[in-house]
Amino acid sequence: MSSFKNAISRRAHKERAQPQARKKFGLLEKHKDYVVRATAFHKKEQALQKLKEKAAFRNPDEFYFKMVKTKTVDGVHRLESQVNKYTPVELMLMKTQDIGYILQKVQSEKKKIEKLTATLHSLDNQPSNRRVYYAEDREEAEELASKASERSNLAASQNLPSSIRRKTAASYRELEARKSRVRDLEKLYMDMAIQKELQKSGRKRKLREEELVNPTTKPVYKWRQERKR
Repeated sequence: MSSFKNAISRRAHKERAQPQARKKFGLLEKHKDYVVRATAFHKKEQALQKLKEKAAFRNPDEFYFKMVKTKTVDGVHRLESQVNKYTPVELMLMKTQDIGYILQKVQSEKKKIEKLTATLHSLDNQPSNRRVYYAEDREEAEELASKASERSNLAASQNLPSSIRRKTAASYRELEARKSRVRDLEKLYMDMAIQKELQKSGRKRKLREEELVNPTTKPVYKWRQERKR
């Protein structure tokens, strides 16, 4: 019986459209549209009510430090600029401390690299049995040398336990990472040193490309000679 009911065609009920006389007001608002609009309206109304309560019960003696550290720009509170917060002498001192810290880290990384390199060098230079091969010509000598090197590397890698091989590979990766870090720190140290020198007093200018003896991508500055008293 239910399948027979579904087989009968029914009339499609459509939502009422905007009358022709009210076409200028746009689409006719449905109930779901009203729900969205009413929810937004009540949300704004509640926010305004809370602000009115805060204003009514506020403490006239209330004080925050941001009251004197901010200013209103287009109705929005913004923090004052802190560009001139420190004097040039204080900025120079902070820059010197930063450079000293970077130099200390560079020296520390170099010591760790030397220690790690010495450890890996001692592992790689294990004593091995030496053999003497005789060849009739140069081509045969090169072939014997390549085979001997492959055989020695294979034997050395097979003699070591798997745990030692994994630790050695990890040590080599650590060594490369530390070398890369040292290069980055040295570059940062040079940039900070240049910035520190530029903050010092004295007339200086940036050299043009045609004035450079050794062309480089980094900026080069020249200070004017001043008479020392």
